[in-house]
Amino acid sequence: MAHLRSVLSPVLPDAASPAVGLLLHGFGSHERDLPGIARWLPAGLPWASLRAPLDMGYGGAAWFPLSPDGAMDQDAIDAATDAVWAWVDTHLADDARIVPIGFSQGGLMALQLLRTRPARVVAPVVLAGFVPEGPQAEDAALAAARPPVFWGRGDADPVIWPDAVARTRAFLAEHATVDAHVYPGLGHSICEEEMEEVRAFLETHLPA
Repeated sequence: MAHLRSVLSPVLPDAASPAVGLLLHGFGSHERDLPGIARWLPAGLPWASLRAPLDMGYGGAAWFPLSPDGAMDQDAIDAATDAVWAWVDTHLADDARIVPIGFSQGGLMALQLLRTRPARVVAPVVLAGFVPEGPQAEDAALAAARPPVFWGRGDADPVIWPDAVARTRAFLAEHATVDAHVYPGLGHSICEEEMEEVRAFLETHLPA
């Protein structure tokens, strides 16, 4: 199993942290990409930005391979999910909740964490992300509990295929209480308006 590298917040997560943000970058990026959005996180929330396990060269990494037709390898997704949980189990207290905040491929990973250990996850944030095809272990439990999920995307995103958007919309409608936002003119990116709404979402749903 891959041992993930990370960048940590100035306030380090420790055994006393009741909740910890996990920043999960997109395909071909790295662990130093998303810490710039940390200023929108609730004050005092420690965070860790993890590096995906698949080395892409030139400093970039990915959570799993992508094919030109949009197909995804579920075994590779499962391996990446296990690697994130191994990091959590190694570095955080057993009762600490994680707040996964993922962009693009990292948004898929944020939902994977929710779909595998929902009791450990609170208020996941999906930025230009999507879900793979096929069921996951805890989907039935999610359909019963309907946990809050933030899903933001741009209406001019040329990267996430329409069928992936439709699949994600259908999944969240059936398995979550979704706070969905579509930003006019936004491509495959994140905007300040979106992050302000992420801040409000987290302040509403994170434990005090």
